[in-house]
Amino acid sequence: MPLRYYGAHSGRWSGQDKVNLQNLPARDPTKNTLKRAIKAPPGYVIIDCDSSQIEARTLAWLAGQMDLVDAFANKQDVYRIMAAQIYGVAPDQVDKTQRQVGKTVILGAGYGVGHAKLRLFLKTGAKVEVSEEEAKRIIDTYRRTYYRIPELWKRADTALAMLAAQMPMPVDAQQLVHVVPGKGLSLPSGLHIQYPDLRQFADEEGQLRWHYTSRGRIVAVYGGKCVENFTQAVARCVVGEQMLRIAKRYTPVLTVHDAVACIAPEEEAEEAQRYVEECMSWRPRWAGTLPLACEAGRGASYGDC
Repeated sequence: MPLRYYGAHSGRWSGQDKVNLQNLPARDPTKNTLKRAIKAPPGYVIIDCDSSQIEARTLAWLAGQMDLVDAFANKQDVYRIMAAQIYGVAPDQVDKTQRQVGKTVILGAGYGVGHAKLRLFLKTGAKVEVSEEEAKRIIDTYRRTYYRIPELWKRADTALAMLAAQMPMPVDAQQLVHVVPGKGLSLPSGLHIQYPDLRQFADEEGQLRWHYTSRGRIVAVYGGKCVENFTQAVARCVVGEQMLRIAKRYTPVLTVHDAVACIAPEEEAEEAQRYVEECMSWRPRWAGTLPLACEAGRGASYGDC
C-alpha cells in the first residue's frame, strides 16, 4: 500500500500518490466494498489490530493524570466514569446516551476544544444535541475532573515560547518530550517535532498567537494543538515499535493511524492473531507505565476484519 513514512506533522503515516488508505470507510456497508476488495494472497489471511484509545491513554499518561491512567490500566469504563461526573450520577446509573456523551468528551476534549466545537462533535458523532450553556458546563466538568490535562496545555504554551527563545525545558509529566533549541520537541524515537519560523503576531481579533510555516503556509499553533501534535507523535512511536515486533514473524502490509494490518498463513491464523495482539499490547522500554490495549480481527479481506 502506498504510504508516506512521515507524512503528518506528528510523524504519522499518510497517503501517497493520490491514494489515501488512511480514510477508507469503516462502517457503511456499501462503501466498505473498497475494504473488502483488499484481499490476502491465496493461502493467507489478513489480521487487523487496532490499538484501543491510544491517544486518550497517551494523553492522560503524558499529563500525569494518574486517576485516568489507572482507570485505563484497570480496564474500567472511562466513558461511563466521565458521564457520571457530567450528569452527577453513579457510574452504574449512566444510560446509553449519557455514556456516548462521555465517550465524545474523553476522545474529543483533550486538546483544548471549546464548547462550540464540542456541540458539533456531540451532534455529528454522538447524535446528541445540547445547548450552548450545557456544552460549556460539560467542558468545564472535563477540565475540572482531569485538571492535569489543561495544565499540560499551559506547559505546551510555555514550551512554544521557550522554543522561540531557544531555551530548553521538559514539557510532559513523563519527561519524554523536551524543548531542544534549534531542533524542536524531542520524541522517544530520537526525532523532533519542528515548528519552522515560529513567531507571534496578532490574529483578526487582535490577540497574539503563535504561528509557524509549513509547506509554504502560515499555520497557527497553541498549547492544546501542540499537545495534540506530540501526543499523536508519541502514540506513533509506540505503534512503530510494536510493528517492528510483529514484523519478526508476520509481514505488515498496511497501517491506518493506530492500527496495523498484516498477513499470515491460514493454518497459523489463530496463533498469528494471538501473537499480533501480544505485540500490540507490548510497551516500549520508555513507556513502562503506559496502559495499552488492543482489538483484533481477521479474514480473507481487509473488510472482513
